[in-house]
Parts: sequence; structure tokens; C-alpha cells
Amino acid sequence: MELEPHIQIRNLRVEYDRGEHLALKDINLDIPKNQITAIMGPSGCGKTTLLKSLNRFLELNGSTSISGQVLVDGEDIQTPGADVTEIRKRIGLLAQRPYPLPMSIYDNVAYGMRIHRMMPSGRKGKRVTDEKVQQYLEMAGLWDEVKDRLHKPASGLSIGQQQRLCLARGLAVEPEILLGDEPTSALDPISAQHIEKRLLELKDRYTIVLVTHVLRQAKRLGDYVIFMYLGEVVECGPAHEVFDHPKKERTRAYLEGLF
Repeated sequence: MELEPHIQIRNLRVEYDRGEHLALKDINLDIPKNQITAIMGPSGCGKTTLLKSLNRFLELNGSTSISGQVLVDGEDIQTPGADVTEIRKRIGLLAQRPYPLPMSIYDNVAYGMRIHRMMPSGRKGKRVTDEKVQQYLEMAGLWDEVKDRLHKPASGLSIGQQQRLCLARGLAVEPEILLGDEPTSALDPISAQHIEKRLLELKDRYTIVLVTHVLRQAKRLGDYVIFMYLGEVVECGPAHEVFDHPKKERTRAYLEGLF
């Protein structure tokens, strides 16, 4: 069965330090819709650079040079006139470590809805916001743990709970795509399982692209996998094909733990 691409990457090239370091070399990829795509490879191979090129986070570093196309639903998000705020609303990022805002649990989830003016005003707006906050906390698997302390500071949550709160905050602005930059690497095993479970539940609604340095996680979660090495895509395809019948020698060597 041919998968419908949600993101299409064409001739993407990224250089850091004003051209002194080539991070990505002419990447061409299709990332399928409503699947979990796992990007794997050794440290320093360009996984996070590729991920952050998908919502224009790379340009926050002024010494970065980017060329090529990143098409989302057929629209090139790299064009100079593209609305970067809207792009980052459509394409959320869950970072390695959680960064809750310095406010209450409730306000963390409501924050994005407010700044994007997604709620009606007045009493009706408060009721709708309450419902939405509960909805997204439930989707992140956190509601039952925090429903009695919604107006307490988010900083009082455990790191695993904070990561699920950041997931709820990202979902609240109604993105199409969720990016995860090793989102479980700072978590204990139980908290990591919570995040993995949520991602598996969410893929029917969202396209999920996940950077991982853990092969077992890529096997558990990935429907589609991308193997990178030294800034290039070595191999990509449905997870069962890449893991069971890799076509490239470098892929086989990586899967066997030789580097």
C-alpha cells in the first residue's frame, strides 16, 4: 500500500557556522501522513537538524544557511513570505527536556489557545477553555493526576508529568504534525512509557516525527524509519522492511551495533 506523504523534503541542505560545517547534504524524503516516523542514527548524524528544519526552528541560529524545499500539504514552508508563527502552530515540537511555562498547570495548556485567539470571549470562553484544558490533559494522559490542582504551579510536577503537560500544551493549539526530539531521553522508564503510549494513541490524528537514539524505541514506535549517517539519509522505508531486510551495508552495521 502506498502511503500518502504529509511532508516532502526536496534537496534540503543545511550549513552551520556560516558555511563552515555541512550538517545536511541534499536530503530528499517523503514523510507519510498519520504514521510515526522514527529518525535514527548515531550522535551527530543530523537527526535533530533534520527535525528542526520541519518547523523552521533552525533559523533561530543566525549563522545557519538553509536551501531546498520542505513541503507540508504541498506548500513550501521555507519560502520567505511564509507565516512562521502559523507554521509553528501547525507543526509542534516536544523537546528533550520539558519546559513548562512559569504559571499554573491550567494556564500552561490554555496559553497557546489564548495567544492564538482560539477561544470566544466572556463567560462562554471560560467554559470552552475549561473543556479544552480537560480534553488535552486527558489526551496527554495527565488529567486524573492533576485535576484537583489545576491552579497550582506547573513547576511542582515531576519531570515526567511536565513532559506530558508540554505535550498537552502543544496539542491545545491544534497542530497537524508533532515533532519529538528524543522526548523520552530525560525521563525515567515509567514516564517514558507514558509518553510512548500517548504517541501511539495520537498517530491516528497526527503525523508524528520522532528522533530517537534508542533502536528498541524506533522498533516499538516506528511505522516508518529513516536511518541517517554523517548528514545523509542512508536508508528509509516501512519499519519492518528496514529492520528485517536492510538494503544498505551501513544500515545493517548500525542495526547490529557495529557503530
